[in-house]
Parts: sequence; structure tokens; C-alpha cells
Amino acid sequence: LAKDIKNEVKSDISKWVEKGNRNPNLTVVLVGEDPASATYVKNKISACKKVGIQSDTITKDPSITQDELLNLLDKLNKDNAVDGVLVQLPLPDHIDERTICNAVAPEKDVDGFHISNVGRLCLDQPCLLPATPAGIWEMLKRTGIETFAKTAVVCGRSKNVGMPIAMLLHTDHRHERAGGDATVTQTHRYTPKEQLKMFTKSADIVVVAAGIPNLITADMVKEGACIIDVGINRVKDEATGKFKLVGDVDFDGVKQVAGHITPVPGGVGPMTVAMLCKNTLMAAQKKIAY
Repeated sequence: LAKDIKNEVKSDISKWVEKGNRNPNLTVVLVGEDPASATYVKNKISACKKVGIQSDTITKDPSITQDELLNLLDKLNKDNAVDGVLVQLPLPDHIDERTICNAVAPEKDVDGFHISNVGRLCLDQPCLLPATPAGIWEMLKRTGIETFAKTAVVCGRSKNVGMPIAMLLHTDHRHERAGGDATVTQTHRYTPKEQLKMFTKSADIVVVAAGIPNLITADMVKEGACIIDVGINRVKDEATGKFKLVGDVDFDGVKQVAGHITPVPGGVGPMTVAMLCKNTLMAAQKKIAY
């Protein structure tokens, strides 16, 4: 699915350039030297290059002040050669993430984190959607998984995954930004396990983004349910002593029960990158009127 979306974006960019437009530009701001963040940025830049998006990375020392970062974003907002701006999170503790997210111009906010894009999402209006929920939404639509009048559970309440996907799933399909018309229950890391099991056991769709390894096990899943695992947890393999990436779902157990299930890694991650590419093209084409 991620390959399909990237191929579509690549084709659309070719047509866009043929009409006399320049290639879209994404500028990524990376603060500090966090290895995971550096890897994420590298993957994003690589994907952009393959579809025809010009990408620049601005790396800043973790000691940068908030004001200095805000000044940099102001310059990028005013630069007509830059279509999309992405500030890789997390940021150092002395910098307020919400202030920085709101400093990116909403029309260049390819992460969908600006308060204007969050507000539009909640009001069922067109906006640049956060890439991970957008990727999950595309998964459901492109695989024909029905959401209308179905029961969904979202495990997680973050403002960049849990909240947006819950909004997409439950809102009205007749609105300006169509929703899924599902009945949604939203849980989080403090929901008692027995209560969580009661919710998930009856759910047609379960989206898990709580950051807890193996939170969802086979006995908690309805036969044939769609399980989407957003979790990325680094855990030690007891057998080998090495570290490995696992999701929030016990994949080997749950796959015996589920109708659909996404792996970690290789599931939601590639979709997130693909939707970032799509958002960058939308920003370049100014598809949304702010």
C-alpha cells in the first residue's frame, strides 16, 4: 500500500512539473543527535527523493534556544522555495513542542500538528492530516475494511495518533472531510486491563498506539477483527540477549485470531512516510485554502 501511494505521488509530481511547476520541497529541522530521530529523518528524506520531492535537512545543536528555533521557522515560512516544513520530534526539554508546532505556517505544516490543522480535523474540514493517522485511514479504505456502523477501539490518546484517528473513525462521512461513522471507544495506558479487554473483545477495528509492548493479546481480540499496531518498542530478546523492535500487539498470538493485522516494523511506519510525501505534494499544490 505504501508503494502504491508513493507511486501515485511520483506520477502526480511528474504531471505537476510538466505543467511548468518546480519539484516540491520539504525542509526538515533536526535538533540534537538522537539516533532514532536521525534514522526517521533519513527514511523520510530517502522516500521523498524517490518520488521527486527535493529535501533539505537543517541540523541544529541541542543547545539551540527556543527563540533561535522560532526565528529559523519564521524564515522557512517566508521562503517561497519551501513547500513543507517538518520539525522532528521530540525536542530538547527546554523547548516547548506546542509553541514550535504552532510556529510552522499551517499551509506548510506537513506533520499536521499546527493548532489550525488540529482544529480543522476536529471540525471535519479539509486539512493536512498527521501522517500516521492518515496512513491508517488509507489502509482501511484501500483494503475495503468497513467502518460504517462498526465498533472501533483506539488504545492511546496522543494528539498526533490516538486523537486524530479516533476523530477520523467516528465522524460523519457526509461532512466536508469525510469520516468513518464507526462507534469509537478511546482508551489509554491507565485503562484497567479487564476493562480494556471488555472493549477490545467486541471491537471490529482496534488501533493500538499506547507504547506498551504486548498490550493486546489473542484472548482480547474478536475473531476476524482488524488490528492496526502503531507501537514501536525496543525490548530485549531473552533468547538472544539482543534488542529488537516490537509493537503494542502480541503479533504471533493475535494473528491467529485477527482477520487483518499490521506487523512491526513494516506496517504503519511505511504508510506514515508515504503520507508525508503526499502531504508535501498537497502543500506545494496549495490544495487546502487557509
